[in-house]
Amino acid sequence: MSTATAKPTGLEGVTAGDTSICQVEQTSLIYRGYEIADLAANATFEEVAYLLIMGDKPTASQLAEFKAELIAERAIPADITAWLKTAVPSLKAGTAVPMDVLRTAVSMLGHVDADCQSVESAANIAKAKRLTAKIPTVIGQMQRFLDGNEPVDAKTGGDVSLSHAANLLYQMTGAKPSAEAEKVMDVSLILYAEHDFNASTFASRVIAGTLSDLHGAVTGAIAALKGPLHGGANEAAMDMLSEMRSDIGPDNDDAKIEAWMQDAFATKRKLMGFGHRVYKNGDHRAGILHGLGRKAAEAKGTEFVKLFELGEKVQSIMLEQKNIHPNVDFPCGMTYFTMGIPVPQYTPIFVASRITGWAAHIIEQHANNRLIRPRASYSGPALRNWND
Repeated sequence: MSTATAKPTGLEGVTAGDTSICQVEQTSLIYRGYEIADLAANATFEEVAYLLIMGDKPTASQLAEFKAELIAERAIPADITAWLKTAVPSLKAGTAVPMDVLRTAVSMLGHVDADCQSVESAANIAKAKRLTAKIPTVIGQMQRFLDGNEPVDAKTGGDVSLSHAANLLYQMTGAKPSAEAEKVMDVSLILYAEHDFNASTFASRVIAGTLSDLHGAVTGAIAALKGPLHGGANEAAMDMLSEMRSDIGPDNDDAKIEAWMQDAFATKRKLMGFGHRVYKNGDHRAGILHGLGRKAAEAKGTEFVKLFELGEKVQSIMLEQKNIHPNVDFPCGMTYFTMGIPVPQYTPIFVASRITGWAAHIIEQHANNRLIRPRASYSGPALRNWND
């Protein structure tokens, strides 16, 4: 008598294809041959963006040209700026969230891109640069309108003298960030830039595999990233910590934290920002971002240090009692909160980073394409007659 073999759900453990872009292992995360800790310590986001989109580490002249191209492409059309303002009532009513608005804005940008319909490599690279440049502008203008302000330097998409990370913060707040805030944002963008066949990247490759265009594939990827089980986990992690702080009070009492966690365990509540499909022994990115965020909190004041202390106690309980490590989304939530970034913009900022990885995968898919069409294992009723 044969025993049926359990089939993987969610394609867990299934290798879906080859890529030269990223390698995710228990012990390492590598972008085109460079380990993530090395990149976080020694590269800038612009350098990593070039590495992913263009395929190799840039020379000094290549980097200068690439940065100039991004700066020149930051501005968005005036009619898209006007549309962003009309989206504010929906955002405030809760019928839309920033990820919805960003998704639509990216789709609209495709309508005015002369290369939109082409899937040739040169056209894809040009579009990748444009979207990398323009997505922070969409995010910044959206937040300015939400705050009741007008965009800053709309004609140039921000301050042309600022780095990519600094200009993102500037467009959101209207204030030029400190060197420390710029560094934290720059590293967070590096950490989020790429992660092999994750849900949103795989979605983008499935769309690209039909020979659909880059803007369409990125729009689909944004829809996939929105979910709380993927990119939205950083927002959900911060919402959970805010709820904990409200429930247990400001003193981080160990007994109250333990009781809160035990209730969460007993009710089988999903604690966001923990666990990972691949990293069973810890997410390499989490420690890097936690260290930077903790340092920023110490500079900001006691309230923010207490947030990190609460997070550290939660991490300790999860590890000791469940043997589950935090993923990068857990320290991201605390770090962005410390920087004063509104929680609903955490996942859009993820898009501002991951656009580089998505673009690299779409370019790779188009360059050596085969339609992605898996089979399903049918589990429905046996054959039956309609007239019975």
